[in-house]
Amino acid sequence: MTGRATSRVEGRFAVFGSHAVKFDRHLWTKLKRYADLAGYSSVEEFVTHVVEKEIAQLDQADSEDEVRKKLKGLGYLS
Repeated sequence: MTGRATSRVEGRFAVFGSHAVKFDRHLWTKLKRYADLAGYSSVEEFVTHVVEKEIAQLDQADSEDEVRKKLKGLGYLS
């Protein structure tokens, strides 16, 4: 995601441009803790970086079958 969209925090929602993602309290606490420990300026910046890294791994796949295998290996598909 080059040219990052403006983001802001509203409670446990991370708002990226016109998209919002809601996190449960336990996960939000972890995200906040790790973002702070790693020196990110916000939870949104940390989440964006983590998602970009995961997407970059998927982008390396040569086919949809390979993407499915990677998603399955990461535990996103069963």
